[in-house]
Amino acid sequence: MENQDINEESINKQEDTKIQHEATSEDNVTAQPTAEELLAVEKDRYIRLYAEFENYKKRTSKEKMEFFQYANQDMMVSMLGVLDDFERAIKEIAKNGNPADLQGVELIYNKFKNKLIEKGLKTMEVKAGDSFNVDLHEAITQIPAPSEDLKGKIVDVIETGYTLNDKVIRFAKVVTGN
Repeated sequence: MENQDINEESINKQEDTKIQHEATSEDNVTAQPTAEELLAVEKDRYIRLYAEFENYKKRTSKEKMEFFQYANQDMMVSMLGVLDDFERAIKEIAKNGNPADLQGVELIYNKFKNKLIEKGLKTMEVKAGDSFNVDLHEAITQIPAPSEDLKGKIVDVIETGYTLNDKVIRFAKVVTGN
């Protein structure tokens, strides 16, 4: 009897193992993707790779254009000091100098400024009474507003601001009223 029980257990185990092998082999058969599914997966991968490459080309092209646009920014910033010196010289010569000297300095100043403008430099138009804008102006100090309408607005412009191709390279230094 004991032999019979062991024999039956052995047969049951063999049947269980056989059933498991059959289930595993069925899973393996159904787990194998068809040719159409493989093609669809590869096609999807190709389309994504192509789109990624196109985005890369656009991004590098844009970066290259920006590099060329702002490559001379450092040179422009260094030239702004010379431009400021020309403006101060013109004011001083106009006060107590020879008109011929003033005319000569103005010609050089205008030629220099026009060359910078050709390269994309623009002067910010800021005047007293304009609203203060943090993106364009740098407040040097605040003073009591001379009139009620100048509170929180620009009272005086100390240094001119400049943009290069619509990018601020020097903020306008201003005095605001409080």
